[in-house]
Amino acid sequence: MALTPFTSRIIADTGISMGDEGKGRLIPEVIRELQALHSRRDIVGVVLKVNGGANSGHTVGGLKLNLLPGGVVERDVAVLALGAGVVADPRKIHWEARPLEKLGHTVYSRLLIDERTLVSDVTHRLLDLAWEDYRVNILGQLPRGSTGRGITPAYADEVGQWQIYFADFCANKDEFAAKLDARMDRAERTIEHVCRIAPTQWGTFLEKLTTAELRANQTAIGAGVFAPAEFDFTRFGSGQAFRFNRATVTDAYWEAGAALRENIGDARERIRASLADGQYLIGEFGQAYWLDKRHGFAPNVTASHTFSPEIFQSAGLPVQPVHTIGVCKAYDTKVGTHTFLTQMDDAHPLAVHLKKLEYGTSTGRQRMVGWCDCVEKADALRYGGYNDIVINKLDALSPAGEWKGGTLLVCTGYRDADGNFLGAVPRNDAVRRTLKPVYAELPGWDGDISGARRYADLPVNARAYVAFVVKTIVALASRQSGDLAAPNLRYIGVGPDPEQIIKDIPATTDL
Repeated sequence: MALTPFTSRIIADTGISMGDEGKGRLIPEVIRELQALHSRRDIVGVVLKVNGGANSGHTVGGLKLNLLPGGVVERDVAVLALGAGVVADPRKIHWEARPLEKLGHTVYSRLLIDERTLVSDVTHRLLDLAWEDYRVNILGQLPRGSTGRGITPAYADEVGQWQIYFADFCANKDEFAAKLDARMDRAERTIEHVCRIAPTQWGTFLEKLTTAELRANQTAIGAGVFAPAEFDFTRFGSGQAFRFNRATVTDAYWEAGAALRENIGDARERIRASLADGQYLIGEFGQAYWLDKRHGFAPNVTASHTFSPEIFQSAGLPVQPVHTIGVCKAYDTKVGTHTFLTQMDDAHPLAVHLKKLEYGTSTGRQRMVGWCDCVEKADALRYGGYNDIVINKLDALSPAGEWKGGTLLVCTGYRDADGNFLGAVPRNDAVRRTLKPVYAELPGWDGDISGARRYADLPVNARAYVAFVVKTIVALASRQSGDLAAPNLRYIGVGPDPEQIIKDIPATTDL
């Protein structure tokens, strides 16, 4: 069966749940599909990281990436771009790029950082930790589950008109130093007088960042790419609470940014030239629809826009047709302190099994696991829109470990306190927290399906599960008869390896 054609040469790789859906695996798959379709190795000219920063982790071809686009694993992609919608720590770019270069991947010669990409730094990471401390210890609220990567404070600088762009590394050091000095001054005052953390916490936060990065970069340290001292954040303190060693911070960030000067440019023009040459642009999104800062549920959201419209802002393109791929898992996961209506009981055998698989790529945090929520995915279709759907990790529902198989639940709606049925996600989170999921019960299947390569190879019950999920999403999204087109089920993932993917899937109407 031939795969459904792409409707645009701009392709958005997005999540339709709460992140961690396996979006990274799509990048090489889509590239190879396009190469075969057009008989042209360089058919994808640019892979663009659209939004977010080092808080979004993608696993692509066995590589764990944060800032760099997943196209790094495909040698035929000429440009790996960071868009204007991204916040990036220049030191973190090197921490990812240099180990990859040592492994034989070409990074620096393909890397293009847009001039308007925002610079994030140690001030943002400390503010991230301090605001979380303030939320819990001063206000008495629940933590919001921040990654501690400084993403929200970095975007706050953009909104507050305190931007430092990567273009600033192409000016002179004195101008950059003046901007960074003012940023450090604001962070010191905010952490001390607004967040009101204990003086001892200042040093503790710096040690926490050091520990986190030493852990995250153990492989690079072991390979001799970096010395452990590279990840020492305590040197950025002055020895006095709430005060930076400003010269040390400035030198470290100027050195890292200035080393990227040849990689900084106008991504808009490079992308336009690629499209004019008949090539494709793949936009790689961090997070997912329900973590969008406007359409998700604050404060448990990210600080960027996480769905397809952002590709135009980040790439600097005029609005035009875009082919959107919506990625989800065969079940759901969340991290942090989210309201999770379909969360499984931790004692359920399937929950025990799935939690052994579910850890955040960026942070290593344990994910909560739950039954597939078709209501959330349907609202993402109705209000966000996607042409294709991808269902990953179907294999994880097969009997394994504590999970011996049995009934699988799929959420098809909610009931409120009065027993009324809701087939959509309420925008009022106070209402949403009171809801109870309505489940359909489907029979599971026997045996491992990770070796399946054709749709017909899946057990009958696995095919029925997939078909039911797609049908329910479309039915819930189409609240008025025929008011939207049903998405095509493009891929089914049955394992993490590139070949563990099923493509010969019947049309949605046939499902």
